[in-house]
Amino acid sequence: MSTTSESSGTPFSAETYFATQLPPPNLDQDVSRVREFVKRQVKEGRRVVLVTSGGTTVPLELNVVRFLDNFSAGTRGATSAEYFLKAGYAVIFMHRQFSLQPFSRHYSHSTHPFLDFLDVNPADTDGHQISVTPVEQAQLLNVLTTYKKVHQTGVLHTLTFVTVNDYLWLLRAVSKELSVLGRNALFYLAAAVSDFFLPRQKMSEHKIQSGKGSLHIEMDQVPKILKPLVNEWTREGFIVSFKLETDPELLIPKSRTALSRYGHQVVIGNDLHRRKFEVVFVSPANSTKPLDDAQPSNFVETWIRIDPAQDPAKEIEEDIVTELGQRHDAWIHALGQ
Repeated sequence: MSTTSESSGTPFSAETYFATQLPPPNLDQDVSRVREFVKRQVKEGRRVVLVTSGGTTVPLELNVVRFLDNFSAGTRGATSAEYFLKAGYAVIFMHRQFSLQPFSRHYSHSTHPFLDFLDVNPADTDGHQISVTPVEQAQLLNVLTTYKKVHQTGVLHTLTFVTVNDYLWLLRAVSKELSVLGRNALFYLAAAVSDFFLPRQKMSEHKIQSGKGSLHIEMDQVPKILKPLVNEWTREGFIVSFKLETDPELLIPKSRTALSRYGHQVVIGNDLHRRKFEVVFVSPANSTKPLDDAQPSNFVETWIRIDPAQDPAKEIEEDIVTELGQRHDAWIHALGQ
């Protein structure tokens, strides 16, 4: 069985998409909890960052058995969320169900499983005692202490999605809730979002049957959400998107094109094979002047690099968040100029 995907020729606009595709069943509950979280952060004077993380699925049937997956473990999003919390932000962490999460990410990989760091020791009384192996105690204590503090202070709120439809509805709803923060809201859109989807009107109700040769599926393009996000949902938010490429020659040109097209603040470019050690920030040369085209003179590129040979424990997300915090400061302070 082979699957082919191609656009139907007329892309969905965001308006058409939300008028024709059903919201996830728990959307109202999710929005209500986000609203309460945002109110609390406004009252306590915190900035809030929305971090999206992980990949999205595209179901092929209404009663889902088969789907296409835009894979991402969510490493960048989960890691960045921790550094945003450390920098004093409140974080709404919107992630793919079962992808990596802040703090627990340290012990979720098969190369660093949690149970390997526990020992069972004979107890003085009935039963046994559990202890942490000495080599892991300091790191686990640090992670656990920070985790407990974050939850006690109520500065981390998590939301989950699975499908691209879940993601789009949540992004629109959460963005509108964050609009009350004005420039104190930051959007860190690190999720790997599907480019194509199958409208529910085209889905088979039941499982697609095999044994009939090739499978041909014509899919529609997912609407470009950045435009309404910038122009309608949260007009003053500081918006950061990501561009992942496998061809390094395309990285900066495509990042410039995205900024010119959508008018947000930063595109962080990642080369697939270098993304853990090197990223490039592409931003407008003049943040107060609209971009008319993608000419190189209209943009500034800032590279962030780390050397894992010199510091194996260093995570590039720490430097990414530091740079964004400084830029967000400047964005807020420019409001009165």
